[in-house]
Amino acid sequence: MSNPIQTILQPFLFNDSQPRCGLPSAAYTDNEFWKMECHSVFFNNWVFIGFAHELEKAGDVVPISLAGHNLVMMRNERGDIRVFHNACRHRCLQLVMEKTNVGRLLRCPYHAWAYSLDGELKASPHFGGTNRHNVDGFETTHNGLVPVRSHIWHDWIFANISGDAPPFEVYAEPLIQRLENIVDWNRVECIGTLNFGEIEANWKFIMENFIEPYHVQFVHSSTTKQPLSDHYTIIDGKCLGSGVDLDSEVGTHGQLAVSSRYLALYPNFIVGLYLPDQLGVYLNIPTGAQTLQQSRKLYTTEGQRLAEAEIEGLKDLWWHVHKEDHEMVERLQAGRTSLVAQQGGVLSPVWEDSVRAFQDLVAHDVSRHYNHYRH
Repeated sequence: MSNPIQTILQPFLFNDSQPRCGLPSAAYTDNEFWKMECHSVFFNNWVFIGFAHELEKAGDVVPISLAGHNLVMMRNERGDIRVFHNACRHRCLQLVMEKTNVGRLLRCPYHAWAYSLDGELKASPHFGGTNRHNVDGFETTHNGLVPVRSHIWHDWIFANISGDAPPFEVYAEPLIQRLENIVDWNRVECIGTLNFGEIEANWKFIMENFIEPYHVQFVHSSTTKQPLSDHYTIIDGKCLGSGVDLDSEVGTHGQLAVSSRYLALYPNFIVGLYLPDQLGVYLNIPTGAQTLQQSRKLYTTEGQRLAEAEIEGLKDLWWHVHKEDHEMVERLQAGRTSLVAQQGGVLSPVWEDSVRAFQDLVAHDVSRHYNHYRH
């Protein structure tokens, strides 16, 4: 490897100086480090992969390629959503290329192998010769689609590819508890989508930017007048972020100076709650060492019905906010080419302790995987 992983992480893991340093530049630019993240961070944890409401009917399928893992989400005839590796068991062809409805069977376009909506192999035409669809020793029950452990939490689909993470309710308990008593989940409704496409930045920058409140009054001065002093950081296991608590709420139409929760579930789930009436969830899809894709779903939380103009106004607001953030994270990425960035910069012990906690989780996962891989 061009840069051994432990060499990259050593200044971060063993530097006790104050204020604490951040991850070094190679953690955001090095392809070997990125590969280790794919095989550790995004393999062993509960990873956010999609939205349940996008699979409305039986036979609806949505592919997702996240950190090198190709998966497909599929709604079956009982209404359940299941996740599978997106590969035919015959020659491992990628089965689903885009969101669609496959009817009652998912068919491979290469040799017409067919699978039920539960992943069972239903047809392997002419596999043993003309009009002979089986061969000795071939068990159809052992050659269905390979399932991926998954969990649906409200509208959000999570996958644990290794199958070794704790139960989702245990893994995500800090996040669940922080939202449970302030959101009526029966009244939450998706009202819009923002697709931002590719962002030229490492996935960690978008997470770190959301987790810390330090930048808000500077980067988003046109959309919020919330003083920095109103914020506090949150470090609760794998739930990281910040919050604002005010004595009274004025609503979130057109501005963001409200009681809020900015919460991330490690590694890539982000939810923003803006009391009393708005929630946003971000799908962050790492695509390489220095690129990711992002989309955001907008939700109302009080069962209200907004006019089309109001929805478009919210979309415009959030598009502007995110573009401000995207400029910052892309400039953070560009800054990692500087020799100055090799030591990782410094983190505020007050406003960026949650960022450091997030980076600790990354470093722990990658370091543990590297040590196992090396031996």
